[in-house]
Amino acid sequence: MIQWARVNELRDDVGAEDFDDLVKIFLEEVEDTIQDLSPDSTANQMEQHLHFLKGCALNLGFRTFSDLCQDGERKSAKGETGTIDLTAIIDGFEQSKTVFIAQLPKMLAA
Repeated sequence: MIQWARVNELRDDVGAEDFDDLVKIFLEEVEDTIQDLSPDSTANQMEQHLHFLKGCALNLGFRTFSDLCQDGERKSAKGETGTIDLTAIIDGFEQSKTVFIAQLPKMLAA
């Protein structure tokens, strides 16, 4: 679900002192964008939102969430927004976030 090697790489890239702030910003931006997801969105809007979410997910190592966003992004590009499972995408984020927050201190201490 979480690619911890990516998380460690990100922490090394930005520095331990800025890592927590960066994570907080990423999570806030993802949550804000998730609020914008709507079955009433145009295919282009949905594709843009899911592309952004996919990028954030990859930066944070949220592999499962990223895969869900990528699938939705592909469907949006084909104009198939009605087949996108927004509930699964939102749940995927919430599950990833829960695991990430719970395991982050342990993984960084290792």
